[in-house]
Amino acid sequence: MQQGLIHIYTGAGKGKTTAAVGLGIRAYGQGLKVLMVQFLKGWDTGERKVIATLEPCFQLFRYKENDKFVWNMTDEEKSGLEREMRIGLNYIVEAIMSEEWDMIIMDEIMAAVNYGYLPLEEVVEIVKNKPLKLELVLTGRDAPVKLIELADYVSEITARKHPMAKGIIAREGIEY
Repeated sequence: MQQGLIHIYTGAGKGKTTAAVGLGIRAYGQGLKVLMVQFLKGWDTGERKVIATLEPCFQLFRYKENDKFVWNMTDEEKSGLEREMRIGLNYIVEAIMSEEWDMIIMDEIMAAVNYGYLPLEEVVEIVKNKPLKLELVLTGRDAPVKLIELADYVSEITARKHPMAKGIIAREGIEY
């Protein structure tokens, strides 16, 4: 049994989820079982369509369909997010306890913590107490120091240029 390590993809640049999905595809290609749980993402993405073709050994879980960023939501829409984030985190805890998965990707977990929808200490405890063989991948901007200290890999993706600065909106197949 090989030891599982902890990865963080963070930073303001584009590609954190893409890197995590790429790592998941690599693991899947070597016969590992991969679960990806997405927080604060609900729009139809290219990775979702591909991962669906890889089931049951690579699965993606989202609580609810949502096509808005947090900063574009009404107060009423935001109020339901904490409950949704809790469902996602509970799903991860159950998945970890099942010991069915070789890799679990917690996509945008940093945003769920940084927006205050999930307590940092709970996520820290999950990371600290993961099974020895489990590879754990966390993504999102502004990774908290407590999580960075626990990680074996930390990749910070920096944006030097981004088309949004020129008013180019997210494009299907590239940004989502």
